[in-house]
Order: sequence, then structure tokens, then C-alpha cells
Amino acid sequence: MDFLQATGSAFNNGLAYLGSLATLAGRAAYFTFIGPFQGKPLRFQRAVGQAMEAGVRALPILSLITFFIGLILALQAAYELRRFGAMSYVASAVALSMTRELGPLITAVIVIGRSGSAFAAELGTMKVTEEIDALETMAINPVSFLVAPKFMAMVLMLPCLTIWANFMGILGGALFGVAQADFTFQRYITASLDALFMRDVVTGLIKSFMFGITITAVGCHEGLSTGGGAEQVGRSTTRAVVMSIFLVILVDLIFTMLFYFLGEH
Repeated sequence: MDFLQATGSAFNNGLAYLGSLATLAGRAAYFTFIGPFQGKPLRFQRAVGQAMEAGVRALPILSLITFFIGLILALQAAYELRRFGAMSYVASAVALSMTRELGPLITAVIVIGRSGSAFAAELGTMKVTEEIDALETMAINPVSFLVAPKFMAMVLMLPCLTIWANFMGILGGALFGVAQADFTFQRYITASLDALFMRDVVTGLIKSFMFGITITAVGCHEGLSTGGGAEQVGRSTTRAVVMSIFLVILVDLIFTMLFYFLGEH
């Protein structure tokens, strides 16, 4: 009975948490896409600043990591394909793996570490120092003022970062293809493009769009839920990273299954 009670309680808490995230994401989406047409202007300058921080400044580390991921994928694929005399399929394997799965997922994990944790720490600190209470006292909606610019920046920048990550991953695979698999650079890129269909790229971009919503919702929710004391800010930041990674993988699983079953029909 204790086990069933604990399981039921955990399940209810999980549903309540997902409901809180959905509510926050819905309010942020309202202030981002509908509010400006109802006399509630979006703070565009703050959104641009968030886009620079979450997107442009993430490019160096994202480029380096996804380039190495593409190189590793090429090495692993060649290790098996060489046994069947199918080294010409290395380019296809890397391109499909990056665009469908690893490009969006690796990008999301990097953004969680850089920006999702920063969202939680920033809003958590504001919560502890009562700056959010001061905003409410001045009749400024914290979701409109703080969350909506982050929401807009993330849903726009994460697909852009994913496209760049896909390119760098394919470029990393090309390094191996040219050096060890008797490809020329032009032939490797042509083989990669020939292996891809538009749906492969679009499914990855849809995932990255949903990842952006998830990362923003979790980071901001954890920040806004921070208790009193500086120690709680650290705990909220840690929890934001852990929950973001878990939910991003869960969203990835759901959409991969959805695209799989849709592809069958």
C-alpha cells in the first residue's frame, strides 16, 4: 500500500508539474504572439538580447561539439560498413543521424547547459531578492516582462542552431570521408544531400521548436518557483537542468514515435 501510495503521489505531482509548465508556456506564447495585437507590446529589445545570448554566443561551442559528433558518427559507421564493403554509405548514415536525431538533441542539451540554467538562476535570484514582487507591485506582469522575451528568442534561435549543428556534423563526417573513405569533398556533400529528404530536415526542426518551448518553460518555472535563500537558487538551477534534459528526451521520444507511425501511413 505504501508503494502504491508513493507511486500515485509521484504521478499526481508529475501531472501537476506538467500542467504548470503548460500554463506558463501558454501564457508566454500569448504575450509573444497575441498580446502585441491587443495593445500589450512585446519587449522586442529584450528578446533580441536573449537571442544573442542563447543563440549567437552558443555558436562556437555548438560548432566544435557537433563537428566532433559528426566525425565520431563517421568513424562508427565506417567501422561496421567496412565489413560489408559499403563505405559509400558513410555520408548517408551521418547525414540522416544528424538531421533526424542528434542535431536537434545535442543542440538542446548545449542550450540547456548555457541558457536553461541561466534562466532559472536569473529568475530565481530575482525571486529571492523580491524583484519579481516589485514588478507585480508596479502592475508589470512578470511573464510578459521576463518570460515572453526568452520564449520568443528560444523558439526562433533553437531551429536556427539546429540547422547549423546539422551542417557542422556533416562537415565533421566529411573530414573522415575525404581522409579515409576515398571521397572528394564535393562528392561527400552531394552524397549527403542525396540521402536527405525534406521530411528528415523538417522533423528535426519541429523537434527543435518543441525543445525550445520545453527548455524555456522549465527554466523559467523553476526560477519563478524558487524558495527563500541563496541556496535555493542553486537547487532551482540544478533542477532546471535535470528536468529540462529529461523532458527534452521525453518530447524527442514522443515526436520520433509520432513521425514513425505517420511515416508508415
